[in-house]
Amino acid sequence: MMERRPGKVVATIEARMRSTRLPGKVMREACGRPLLALMVERVRRARTVDEVVVATTADAADDPIAALAGRLKVSVHRGPEQDVLRRVHDAAVSAGAGVIVELTGDCPLIDPALIDAAVEQFFAQPCDYVSNCRVPGLPLGMAVEVFSLELLQVADREGRRPEDREHVSWFFIRQPERFRLVDVPVRPQHHAPDLRLTVDEEPDYRLVRMVFETLYPQKTDFDCADIVDLLRRRPELAAINAHVQQRVV
Repeated sequence: MMERRPGKVVATIEARMRSTRLPGKVMREACGRPLLALMVERVRRARTVDEVVVATTADAADDPIAALAGRLKVSVHRGPEQDVLRRVHDAAVSAGAGVIVELTGDCPLIDPALIDAAVEQFFAQPCDYVSNCRVPGLPLGMAVEVFSLELLQVADREGRRPEDREHVSWFFIRQPERFRLVDVPVRPQHHAPDLRLTVDEEPDYRLVRMVFETLYPQKTDFDCADIVDLLRRRPELAAINAHVQQRVV
C-alpha cells in the first residue's frame, strides 16, 4: 500500500466530442441545458469536492466543451485524446489535486452523495483506491473512483498497456496484490444493476433526458434513490434503453 497524504480533492470529468457511438453526447441537451453543464452542477454539490476540472482534449472539435467550461466558470484542462490516463493526470496536477475523484462525462446523473460516500471511505481507512463500481449493485452510470495523485503518478509512469492508458484505473485494479482496493457498499435504495443511466447510444440519451425533464423541475437535487424510484414506478421509461448492450473493451 502506498503512503498517503491528505490534500485538495479534485473531481475530474472526462469529456470529448468525438464519441464513437454518439458524437457530441456531452453537449446534448436536457431541460434546455447541455448534459455536461447539468453534470457539473451535480458534482459541485458534493460536500467533499474542493474543485471540479473538465479534462477534455486539445482537438479543435472539443472547443465547444472548453467554451462551455468557461461559461460555467469551471476549470478545464486540454490534453491527448487517446491517452486518457495522461489527460486526467495533467488535469489533476493543473488543479493542484492531492486526491482525485475520477468521473466520466457520459454519466450526467451522477449522485453527489455517492461521491461523498466514496471520498469519506477513502479517508476513513488505509487504502489506495476506493470505488463503487467494481461490484454489481448500482445502476450503470453512477460510477465513482477515488485515489491519490501519487497513485496516479505511479500509473502514469508504469502503465504501458493500451488499456492502462485508455482506462485510468485499470492499472490499479489489475494489481490487487500491490494496491489496497476498497469497495463502497451499495445501499438497498440504490440497488438497481439492471438500469442504464449512462449515455453511450441514442436510446440512453433519450432516457437520461426524460429523467432530467421529469425530476429536475420539481427537485433539482434529486438523487440516485429518486431515479430508481421513478424508473420502478414507470417501467416504460426504463425500457427505452433496456436493449442497449454495454460496450466491453
